[in-house]
Amino acid sequence: MKHASARLFVAVDPPVEVADELAAWARGLIRGQQAQRDGALRVLAASSLHLTLCFLGERPLAQLQTLTQALRDAATETSACELALGAPVWLPPRRPRALAVEAHEPSGELERLARSLASALQAGPAPGEQARRFRPHITLARLRVGSRAVLDPQLPPTPALSFLAEEAILYRSWLEPQGARYEPLARAPLGVVYR
Repeated sequence: MKHASARLFVAVDPPVEVADELAAWARGLIRGQQAQRDGALRVLAASSLHLTLCFLGERPLAQLQTLTQALRDAATETSACELALGAPVWLPPRRPRALAVEAHEPSGELERLARSLASALQAGPAPGEQARRFRPHITLARLRVGSRAVLDPQLPPTPALSFLAEEAILYRSWLEPQGARYEPLARAPLGVVYR
């Protein structure tokens, strides 16, 4: 276990009541999709819903303390911010693999936090890759790998929901046959100065 590693990412979680309402909306929508009837589309559990700020990939477990400190430092410089959920979208647009709902945050705090985390945690693109534009969203359902399902481009509006993003969470992702499971490893309240 000397070189053990973990698949890591940093995210903001919606409150339980928001996650429950989003998951229920997605289940209702998916019932009418041919992809769901074919078993190609799977709605995520409400407890799995999150807004990813920074994907870190596989990292040695020995780096956890350093990563946690970098997360706390970045979170200290960011204020809690109000997120409004917007339109549902298939992502990525050209060859969709997921149903998501957009998140809007006019102050720009969330985007600054995402950039700060990517820089502090050295989570930039691999050599030769282009940096992706930060597109805040919460994934609600995933298409089975290899599926060629036809997805309905017309999506009804999501519930009008908003929530206060108050902390960033360092997660470990466990990939399992029934889907990913997420384990919180560290929490960093936004705008809190650690002494």
